[in-house]
Amino acid sequence: GLWLAPFIEEHLGGLFAFLLLVPIAVMLFAYAWQYLPKAILEKVPEGWDGALLIPVIALSGWFAFTVSVPLEAWLFDGTLRDWFKSEFGIGYDQRNALVVGIAMGFAVIPTIFSIAEDAIFSVPKHLTVGSLALGATPWQTMSKIVLLTASPGIFSAVMIGFGRAVGETMIVLMATGNTPVMDLSVFQGMRTLAANIAVEMPESEVDSTHYRVLFLAALVLFAFTFVFNTLAEVIRQRLREKYSSL
Repeated sequence: GLWLAPFIEEHLGGLFAFLLLVPIAVMLFAYAWQYLPKAILEKVPEGWDGALLIPVIALSGWFAFTVSVPLEAWLFDGTLRDWFKSEFGIGYDQRNALVVGIAMGFAVIPTIFSIAEDAIFSVPKHLTVGSLALGATPWQTMSKIVLLTASPGIFSAVMIGFGRAVGETMIVLMATGNTPVMDLSVFQGMRTLAANIAVEMPESEVDSTHYRVLFLAALVLFAFTFVFNTLAEVIRQRLREKYSSL
C-alpha cells in the first residue's frame, strides 16, 4: 500500500483504461495467433503459449498508464477523481477498497491459479481425446468436457482464495485506510472484522463492553466462515457427483 495507493491515485484513469485494453489486446492476439504460419507456431514449446501473453499485457499496461494523464486532462478537464467528485459527489481516499482489492488479488490469485491448474490437468486424457475424435472442436471440448469435469476443483480453488481474502488482516490494515466509517463506494476506506479485532483488541479493557463486542465480532467472523465453507463443501460435493460420470 505504500507505493500502490499513491500510484493508483495518480493514474486512476490509466487503471480503468488498463482494464479495458487488456481483454481487447488478448482477444486480438488470440485472433491473430490462429493465422500465424505453422513454422512460427511449431517453434513455440508446448505449454508456453500462455507466456506469450505476458508482453501483450505488459505493453497494454504501459500504454494505458502512459496516456492516462493527458487523456484525463483532455476528457475530464483535470483528473478522473475530480470529475467523480464534481459530477457524482463521490470522494476519493488514497487508501480505499479499490487498492486493497488489487493488493489482495496479488495475494489470492496465485493460490487460485495453482489449484485450478491442477484440477484442469487432472482431467483424464481419454475424455479430451475422445471428444476431439468424435468431432468436437477444441472450444467445445474445453467448455463441455474439461471445465465441467474440473469444476469441483476450480470451485474449491475459488473458495480457498475467498477464505484467504476474508481472513486477511495485515494487507487490509495497510491498504484500506483502516477507517470504521464505510459506504458502498470503492473509492472510500474500509475496515474488515479481522482488521478491527487486530487493531482494537490491544487497546480494549478486559471485561469491558468494548472487549465483549470485539469477541462478538470474532464470533460473527467465525460463524460466517463456518457457514460459507459448509455451503462451499456441499456445492463441491454435488458438482463432483454430477460430473463424476463423465
